[in-house]
Amino acid sequence: MLSLFALTALLAVSCQLSDETEGYPSYEAPLLSWTSDKIELTEGNQVQKIQVPIALSGTNLNNVVVRYATRDGSAKAGSDFIAIEKGSLLFGPSNREKTIEVTILADQLKEEDEYFELIIQEVLNGKPGTIQTLRITIRNDDFSPIDFISVPTGGTSSPKTYTGYKLVWEEEFEGTTLDPQSWTYELGDGCPNCGWGNNELQFYQRENILMDKGFLVIQAKKERAGSKDYTSSRIITKGKREFQYGRMDIRAALPGGRGLWPAIWMLGANIDKAAWPACGEIDIMELTGDKPSRIIGTAHFGANVAQHQFRTAATFLNAGTFSDAFHVFSIVWEKDRIRWLLDDTQYFELTPAQLNGQAYPFNQPFFFILNVAVGGNLPGSPNATTVFPASMIIDYIRVFQVN
Repeated sequence: MLSLFALTALLAVSCQLSDETEGYPSYEAPLLSWTSDKIELTEGNQVQKIQVPIALSGTNLNNVVVRYATRDGSAKAGSDFIAIEKGSLLFGPSNREKTIEVTILADQLKEEDEYFELIIQEVLNGKPGTIQTLRITIRNDDFSPIDFISVPTGGTSSPKTYTGYKLVWEEEFEGTTLDPQSWTYELGDGCPNCGWGNNELQFYQRENILMDKGFLVIQAKKERAGSKDYTSSRIITKGKREFQYGRMDIRAALPGGRGLWPAIWMLGANIDKAAWPACGEIDIMELTGDKPSRIIGTAHFGANVAQHQFRTAATFLNAGTFSDAFHVFSIVWEKDRIRWLLDDTQYFELTPAQLNGQAYPFNQPFFFILNVAVGGNLPGSPNATTVFPASMIIDYIRVFQVN
């Protein structure tokens, strides 16, 4: 039985608690949600770790625990991101925002933009807010500049074997950069003999070379560089890939347009000693853009510039232009004889008898040159109808020599 004193004390405490809590607001659990309903990022070429913020709002009188996970969308765990199956975070009374680390995986595949989701599964001592699912979009950046070039899908090709010959060099342009064991860039405006000896209008630079998907692309562009109003690229195999005799097959598509001058050609490897034209020049293919259905095959020779001579021939397509489809440009080169072929059909031949007593410089090693010139003595200058950028697209170079 309570004593009178104890009963009086209990009644007093009860009255005091009633007076203090009267009108006090009821406690509401804090809300937990993502700070945004979406995140977008670029895939890149390396693994990325991103920090995703998650926020708590309201009064936090206890420790709040959130459990979260990832969920596949068009992006898949293991190939595009690292899955989170049972993630958790603890918010103490003083915490209002934390981050969750998400790992994004990179690849070099051209694909569509993809997404996956980060979801709040459960909140202890709190409750989910209005945004419980966060979409993470991975923007694809694995595109190739060649995707924006019109690469022909048809045309002529050539075999990898010929009776009596063996394949001694095959350049298929795999990968995305030139093989430094085979190729060297020639750069600049050709000074001190500016214009590369032909009053050409382009400045050669590395940036105009594109390589991907088994193609080499040399682009001529209308842009200022050095003292020139156009840029392009010129690459050579001098000192790296030099050949004496053989069959050379080059599969390519060529740009047309006034003032454009794509070329696939060779110079004598002794040019540093003998100089041009005594070293000899074999133009396997030249095209002037004003005649986009015609190619020219030429041989240059002479003891010096004053005695320079050349022998040349041209051939035309029956229909279309050389930019519409791939064609194979070839020479079959033997001692004292060179034959020029288009799609395995001969249209020109050179022998020492045609040099009228001049020295015949074509029985020695030569190296390759690929370039697209702009303007100059042969094609004339571009005009308003010339479309830039203009692309010469090389599929392969194959060199065969007699067994």
